[in-house]
Order: sequence, then structure tokens, then C-alpha cells
Amino acid sequence: MRVSQSMLFDHYVTNMNTSLSSLLELNLKAQTQKVINRPSDDPTGMERVLSHRDSIRQLEQYQENLNTAKGWLGRADSTLLQLDTLIIRTKELATQAATGTYDANNRQQISYEVRSLFEQMVEMANMEYEDKSIFAGHKTDTNAFEQALWMTTNDQDLTNSNSFRIEGDSDKTVLVQFYDTSGAAQPGDAVTFNSGNVGVRYTTDGGTTWKTDGTVSGIGATGEVTVNLVSAGAAIVFEGVTATTSIKANSTTDMDDESGTWAWLRPTAIYKGDDKDAVSVDFYGQSNISATAAGSFNKHNVVVRVDNTTAVTMAEKINYSYSLDGGITWTTGNTTTPDATSNGAILTIPTGGTLTLSSNGGNTLNPGAQFVIRPRTSDIEIDISVDEQVRLNNVGKDIFGGLWQNPDSVLAGKGARVGMSSSNTSVAFESGNKAMTYFGSNAAYSKNLFETMGNLIGFLETNNQEGVQRALENLNRSQRQVLNAAADVGGREHRVEVAISLVDTLKLNEKERLSGVEDADVSELMTQITQQQIVYESVLRSTSLIMNLNLMKYI
Repeated sequence: MRVSQSMLFDHYVTNMNTSLSSLLELNLKAQTQKVINRPSDDPTGMERVLSHRDSIRQLEQYQENLNTAKGWLGRADSTLLQLDTLIIRTKELATQAATGTYDANNRQQISYEVRSLFEQMVEMANMEYEDKSIFAGHKTDTNAFEQALWMTTNDQDLTNSNSFRIEGDSDKTVLVQFYDTSGAAQPGDAVTFNSGNVGVRYTTDGGTTWKTDGTVSGIGATGEVTVNLVSAGAAIVFEGVTATTSIKANSTTDMDDESGTWAWLRPTAIYKGDDKDAVSVDFYGQSNISATAAGSFNKHNVVVRVDNTTAVTMAEKINYSYSLDGGITWTTGNTTTPDATSNGAILTIPTGGTLTLSSNGGNTLNPGAQFVIRPRTSDIEIDISVDEQVRLNNVGKDIFGGLWQNPDSVLAGKGARVGMSSSNTSVAFESGNKAMTYFGSNAAYSKNLFETMGNLIGFLETNNQEGVQRALENLNRSQRQVLNAAADVGGREHRVEVAISLVDTLKLNEKERLSGVEDADVSELMTQITQQQIVYESVLRSTSLIMNLNLMKYI
């Protein structure tokens, strides 16, 4: 075969390009220090590289979540510890005011600082992190609490039988005394509102001066009676008043609040956030049936459907299905057979709850009737691992107390105007639309911090030593409630710290595994580059020498 000059040229060019390509490839690896820069370098290795990179990105997201959680919980933790400091100071002041050696002037002086401490506590309850309220449940775009005026009374009968609301505001405690305008009733005697003989007088300076410009209206068409405290700029509106609703008469010359009806209008705070205290049920295709749910539903709506082909009574066998994803998929084949004499049925949902059906004028379930169980939620949770979450926020009323309006009562048209109440429990501070009572069987001790502070201020400003003593005990209980909440936050904070350490370790492991697949051995790579550089230069030199061997040079 004849070897032409063009064949030699093509062969030399191919060799040079091949050597140059190998050299460039090695230089690229030296620049990136990666042995895999494109899928063609190592298809199997690239798959492993992408898998490790995806794991690292996921761990980085967990790190970001954990940093967010650490910020939220750290702010809550520091806030509750500062709150405990304020409670300690309040207890010191209350201890002084509870002694018999202090007089009205001393208690009045103490009340100034206690009011200031109360306002600081409300500010702490409205604490934010990154412009998000941390104690308002899901409602992070609003303050958890707002200050308001509320009532404490020594007449539990009046508030147990009637709802009420307070209108207006006052920067001093308003002490209200009810009496019989006819003068016929003896102290402690019942005087009904419909008699027209209920009078009122009040003081805003702890009893030094009394105002008599207050008025008590007759019973309105809706059962309302308004006690208008004109000069104080406030009013008490009783609702549901009947012909038998009464107050206990006082003597206007007797300042003993153990007889007759008295009321203290003093500060409190209203919780504006949401909670997770209840489960609501909506139902469709059914009437004359009451439905209630209880238990754990994992924060997801559950739909329950009656699968009987014909109408059945609640004393018969009931076939039903349930769905945990809004009706997309159903778990069928569930049955319950109530007692033959029963007027209701209990349907069990394996997620941990029950649906109780009872008569509300009827006892028949229709085929296809559906019940939607809606658990009330307030938790903001964030992923910190594949199958683990941590709660960031808190429900303020379960820590600070105050007044709270049950949203179910509002939706049902009950308590929509009043709806705010205090309670002596440590979990749900709602106990009906009642005032805190000072005497009587309803005057139980309380863990409700804001209501306790409000009462303490009211009793300090009206020189009520016994009331201060009760408030002091309630402060101890409120402090334990706050410290329990701080311990809960601290537990979640520690959990986050452990998760941060774990995620850091996992991320380091993933990076090491990724490095083992795609990172180049620099010393070996430098040797290869040197060798390839020699090869490339040799190709160039040999090519230039051979290409110079041409007969034309000798003619």
C-alpha cells in the first residue's frame, strides 16, 4: 500500500488531537479536582454522586429547619425565664402587701409597680421571633394577648346564672357596690333587677370617694341589664337576666364586702391566638342526630361514611367507612352494633379517636350520610429528620392564662358577644362565661397568671388584704405553670441540639462518601498530567521531524 503524504498528515493530526484531548481532560480534572465531571466520565459513579448530593441537600434543609427551631425555642425559653423573674418580684411585693402592718397607702404604692409588671408580662406574652408571634398558636401574624377590663365578684350566684361583658376601659380598679334603692332590704337580702330597686355606687380611688352617677337599666327585650358607671367610663352588661335574677343588698355605710354584692373591675388580658382543645364534627345527609368526636386524630380531618344500604336505627348494626385523606381512599368493612336499648352509637376510628352519634330528635341513620371530624390545631411543626418533627410555637393561654373565647361557641351562636372567661384549671382556661369569684365555692385557687395579676392589682388598689393573700397563693401556682412550660420548651430545645449534632455528623459522612466517589487523588493526577505532557510533546516533536523528510528538499 502506498503511504501518501496526506495519509501521514491525517495520522499525525489524529495522534496530536488524541494526546491533546487526554491532556486537556487531565487538566480539567486538576482544575475541578474531580474524577467525574460529566456522566460520560463514569455513568455508574455519576449516579452515586447525584444520590449523595441529593442526601446532602436534604441534610442542609434539615440544618436550616433546625436553626429556625433553635431560634424560636431559644426566644421562648429566654422569655419564660424572664417572666419567672417578674413573677418572683411580684411575689415579693404581694408578700409585703399581704401583711397586716401595711395600710391602704402602702398597698396603693405597691400597686403602681405591680401594674407595670403586669404590662411587662403581657409584652412578653406577645414576644415575636422574625416578626412571628411565638405564643399565639397558628396566628403568628397577630399579638397573642391584648389588655382588657374584666370583673371579679363575691356573688357567684349572679355570674353563675348570667353571662356578662365589660364595656369601656379604666386605668384604675373600679370597685362597685350594689344596694337596694328602696331601703327596705336588709344587707344580704336578694333584690331582683325587675323590681327596679337595684342601685349602684362605685369608686376609682380605693374607697376614698364614691360616685353615685351610675345607673342600672331595666331588663331589655333580649334579657340585658346595663350597669353604667358613667364617670369611670365603663359598664357591666348582664345577659340572660330573668325576673328572678337578683343581687344581694348592701348597706352604703358598711364597707364589709363579705355581705352584699360587690364587683371589682380590674385589668386582664384576652388571648387572641388559637388552640387545640377540641374536635368539631360537621355532617351531611343527616338530620336530627348529634355527633361528637373525642381522642387523637393526628391533626388530620377524618371523613366517616354510613355504608348501610337502607336506613338503620342507632340500635342496629351500623356499617361504616372512614377516610384519612379527604375521601380519596376509604377503609371499609367497619361495623358497630350498639346495645338494643341504646339511643346512640360509638364508631371507632383506628387513628385513636371515636365518633359518638346520639339522638337529637331522631334515631335513624341514612345511607351515605357523612361526618367530617375536624380536630382543632395550633401546632407549627418543622421537619428535623425523615420521620421526626419538632413543635416551634406555644399556645399562650395554656401558659399565661387570661381570657379566651371558644371559637366553637362563636360558630354556634353561643357566647358570641361575651365568650371570654377565666378558669381555675391549668390547661384550658375557659370554664363558661363566668367572672372570677372572690368568695364562695367558686373561689378556687387558680394557675391563671394574667387573671391572678388582674385580681392582685384590683385588691391592692382597693386595700383588700384578704384578696392579696389569695392572689399570693395563686402566684405560686401560676409560677409553677410557667416553669412547667419552660421545662417543656427546654426539652424541645435539647432535642433540637441533639438533632443538630446528628445532622452535622450525617452530612460529614455523606460528604466523605461523595469525596470517595468523585474526588481525584491530586498527587496521582499531577503525575498523569506530567506523563501526558511528555507524550504530547513527543508527538509534536516526532511529527515535526518526520514531516520534514520530503524528496522535494533534495531536488
